[in-house]
Amino acid sequence: MAVIFTKSILILFILCLFGLASCTFSKKTCKKLYAQASKEQFDLIIVPGAPFENNKWGRIVKGRVYWAKFLFDKGIAKNIMFSGSSVYSPYYESIIMSLYAEAIGIPKENIFIETKAEHTTENVYYSYKKAIELGFKKIAVASDPFQTKMVRRFTRRKVSPDILMIPFVADTLKMIEPTMTDPEIDYKKAFNPNFKSITKRESLWKRLRGTLGKNIKE
Repeated sequence: MAVIFTKSILILFILCLFGLASCTFSKKTCKKLYAQASKEQFDLIIVPGAPFENNKWGRIVKGRVYWAKFLFDKGIAKNIMFSGSSVYSPYYESIIMSLYAEAIGIPKENIFIETKAEHTTENVYYSYKKAIELGFKKIAVASDPFQTKMVRRFTRRKVSPDILMIPFVADTLKMIEPTMTDPEIDYKKAFNPNFKSITKRESLWKRLRGTLGKNIKE
């Protein structure tokens, strides 16, 4: 009975967490943040990864990669760092995204990867640490409105208050969508032969802690 009660409390807590996390930046806020970013130039933007499944990129990955290219083409971002380990599939999310980014025209020399992160909070934390080590100073995070809103508070409190969020602007993505191709990539380059799904390696509680940034190793 005690075990059932504990699991019930955990499930309730997770539901509450996702209820709060369902908040996303409004279209107005996205446009405001983009307008602010468009007046500046960042040494590097961090782009969190997403699972690569069925040997093709999904809409989330495609949107994030094309948003990164848009910011690069506009001169807002000098360099891009894709972040993500092989978490739910045997492919490193960051490498997959980097391959697509190169295929759609971002120069290889302007693409960097971070392969340690398994949660969004870790995407920002580990990428920022690596970016600083590489000598980059002015850094932002670019992703969808939901993810950028979800990680903003953690970023300000635990990483750096100077990191700007640049969420998608829906109207802009709709405008460039007709030009979004689906290039072929050699996805085997991103394969992790030692892959083991995070659901097999970590308990639900530990994964929840990871989502909150509690599993970060300094």
